[in-house]
Amino acid sequence: MNSDSLGKYITSTDGAAKSWLLVQLRLSKLQERKAEISAEEYLQELADIHKDLMNLGEWWVGQEQEVF
Repeated sequence: MNSDSLGKYITSTDGAAKSWLLVQLRLSKLQERKAEISAEEYLQELADIHKDLMNLGEWWVGQEQEVF
């Protein structure tokens, strides 16, 4: 799924409040730009996305049925 499709999905399902979807959108946009940026910039942005994902913690605990 490209970033446009993912963005439309997030909008249509009121997913902007779901942090994991926004992280996925950032990752998708970064993958699309990979050929246009330097390897160092790509790795730095990837590290930032990873850090933000890890900061979400175990957001899914207690809502496994709803999320998965």
